[in-house]
Amino acid sequence: MIDSYEFNKIMGAVLGTLLFLMFLGLFSSSIYHAPKPKMAGYALPEAAATTAAAPAAVQLASAAQIMASADAGRGAAAAKQACGACHAFEEGAASKIGPTLGAIVGRSIASAAGFSYSSSLIERAKTDKVWDYDHLNSFINNPKGYASNTKMAFGGDKNDGRRGDIIAYLRSISPKAPPVPAP
Repeated sequence: MIDSYEFNKIMGAVLGTLLFLMFLGLFSSSIYHAPKPKMAGYALPEAAATTAAAPAAVQLASAAQIMASADAGRGAAAAKQACGACHAFEEGAASKIGPTLGAIVGRSIASAAGFSYSSSLIERAKTDKVWDYDHLNSFINNPKGYASNTKMAFGGDKNDGRRGDIIAYLRSISPKAPPVPAP
């Protein structure tokens, strides 16, 4: 048991410490005084109302235009760099992370055997049917814009020349590819 004298000493020390901290707070607030804000929170700037029209959507060049000066050799290097980690290029090859791209030009969309496609690409296949040059151009430019929840992590290639080269390469490995339309 603790006697009353010991208890008084402990309580005196606790109360003394609390009193010291209270006076220290009062003293420091008298030295460092911050004015009280007029209103609680921050005033956020209002969005400036603009009367200018929104910028027009950038028109994607047609596949015929970008393939007019395309080179399948340059496209092979670009495709292997951009697509090679996830796609095989040989017809009939097993799918990697993505489906094989061999013989893709003219092939039905979402039709590689043994590959599980996203629902948005399967829906797109109902209307677009086959991978023609313009569909490949749109997809390579912006995969998420072409099929919103595609599983493909590639962000797209905005460079018309490189995209044309890649499509020319995909055409060269597609034996049943239709002729390139005139620009």
